[in-house]
Amino acid sequence: MTEMYRQLSGGGRLSFGGDEFIFVELSEEMRIQQALTIQTLARTLTAMNLPGVTDVCPAHASYMIRYTPERVNLPELLATIQEVHEEMVTGRPATINTCIVDVPVYYNDPWTRETLMKFRDRHQDPSSTDIEYAARVNGFESIDELIAAHTRHPFLVTFMNFVPGNAESVQLVPRDLQIEVPKYKSPRTETPSRAVGHGGAFANIYPSAGAGGVQLLGRTPINVVDMAQTRADFRERPVLLPAGTLVSFRAISEAEYFDIRAAVEADEYRVRIADIEFSVGKHIEDWEGYNDELLEALQ
Repeated sequence: MTEMYRQLSGGGRLSFGGDEFIFVELSEEMRIQQALTIQTLARTLTAMNLPGVTDVCPAHASYMIRYTPERVNLPELLATIQEVHEEMVTGRPATINTCIVDVPVYYNDPWTRETLMKFRDRHQDPSSTDIEYAARVNGFESIDELIAAHTRHPFLVTFMNFVPGNAESVQLVPRDLQIEVPKYKSPRTETPSRAVGHGGAFANIYPSAGAGGVQLLGRTPINVVDMAQTRADFRERPVLLPAGTLVSFRAISEAEYFDIRAAVEADEYRVRIADIEFSVGKHIEDWEGYNDELLEALQ
């Protein structure tokens, strides 16, 4: 019989979900270096094509492995996980082959503003808009300062949310510089498609209209999901921002929003994407300078 919990070298623990899932927690809280390590672990294990392993899903401070019991030698799989974990967590900082994606955003747009005003009774501050509230609780003197901070450094997609294409991402800055804002006291029943929001320390984009509880900051004119994969930007995969992707939010005007949206609907717009090799070590050594280098890849 396998024990319910197993401590892993370098910190963290492994546990089981029924007879199909292995759950690995690095800690109870999320840190940037840890988030990068989790993405590396997930990508490494996926690339190994381990017999019987059907999926490896990273999250903010953990990752989960799904496997087929009939096809897996469980002691061998656990030994492999331990070996990879020890190498990634306690060894030399790894690199991640990924990409950085340009996401234009019309901040403080009329559509999200119209929507959020319908739900002031569910908000912490009924007298202000979401973006005004987010700016104030983060110590910014204006909305423009918040927008400047939100677009200054890239974000890392750490978790694929509950709707295809909805990717939660954390900004690659130290904790004391993180933009943090609470979610609504109770969720909205309405959110425009492609709304850009922020809840806790995480940014996300609503791929379609629906309920939601994060603070609404703006709207992007580009699509983040195409399950039919009919558009050029989605030929290789149905979602724009899979886990491990870097996101660069870029502020645009109302005129730019309409121009880009028209091009998207005509399938004439191409999202700017640059393939990169992300070095965890370089980010640890000089996060600000390295972030600038990453953003330059989109130029």
